[in-house]
Amino acid sequence: MTVSTFVLPDSLSAHEPPEARGVARDAVRLLVSDAESDSHRTFADLPSLLSPGDLIVVNNSATLPAAVRLDKLSVHFSTAREDGTWLVELRRPTLEPYAGGAEGEWLPLPGGATLRLLSRETPRLWRASLDRDVESYLMRYGVPIRYPYVDRDWPLADYQTVFATVRGSAEMPSAGRPFTPSLVTELVSRGIRIAPITLHTGVASPEKDEPPYAERFAVPEATARLVNLTRSEGGRVVASGTTVVRALETAVDAEGQVRAASGWTTHIVTPALGVKAVTGIITGLHEPRSSHLMMLTAIAGERTVARSYEAALREGYLWHEFGDSHLLVSNIR
Repeated sequence: MTVSTFVLPDSLSAHEPPEARGVARDAVRLLVSDAESDSHRTFADLPSLLSPGDLIVVNNSATLPAAVRLDKLSVHFSTAREDGTWLVELRRPTLEPYAGGAEGEWLPLPGGATLRLLSRETPRLWRASLDRDVESYLMRYGVPIRYPYVDRDWPLADYQTVFATVRGSAEMPSAGRPFTPSLVTELVSRGIRIAPITLHTGVASPEKDEPPYAERFAVPEATARLVNLTRSEGGRVVASGTTVVRALETAVDAEGQVRAASGWTTHIVTPALGVKAVTGIITGLHEPRSSHLMMLTAIAGERTVARSYEAALREGYLWHEFGDSHLLVSNIR
């Protein structure tokens, strides 16, 4: 098997939050992989797998209820643009992609709102304008985005992480979901540092192999200093999620120093570019041919990623935002 061509059976898609399966957030399975081997733990074991002086960088973006349902369509609000327009995706009531729409078309939304399609940004995303403030509108009329593998709506709280403080993501930064207040307390009490970045996620594309597009991000000065200090002291910098890797690798300079930065990132992490800021990642399990797999390969190498995905498939790990977790890092204890 190559990491880009495996087949994901439907039985390994997580169809509901782990709590609905009787599993606590921090009790999801954790596949632990380094260059030599894979082991099978639970997420609550994370403090014992890291060391004092290591740093976990988390995404503090909070999830918006970014889907607005109509009779014949759903509108998924993805990304706010600097000029006040938004990127949106149109989906059918079945949650499958909808290829229609036309420039200049007006869509009536609940509450008397009107959305105007301005121009195609990508083959599936429109640049659009709502006739009122989008975030406040979504908080009243929106529901969390979901895809066909999740068979019912779940409350917005199920799509928030313990770190969520800055509203703006179309979809949950799901790598942070298994963290709980008690687990964070244990990590900190063991001398494992935690620092935030912000990256507001856009809509995913589970049906297509597409590169990520521009997303808003901010790396604070304090986080940049902690990353550099951790690396200089020989500690590991573990990103909680691909969003964190993208933000930090956008903010790193040619000498490998992370600088405070904010704005829009179009950076795509590939094996050819490699990584300079992070030495490991906590993440979910990703679809075949996804650009996230290129990122994992850049961090851990193709052999390690391919071997670990073979183990995940063999052992029945669950995929997607409500699924299990994967820790890829050097020198697992």
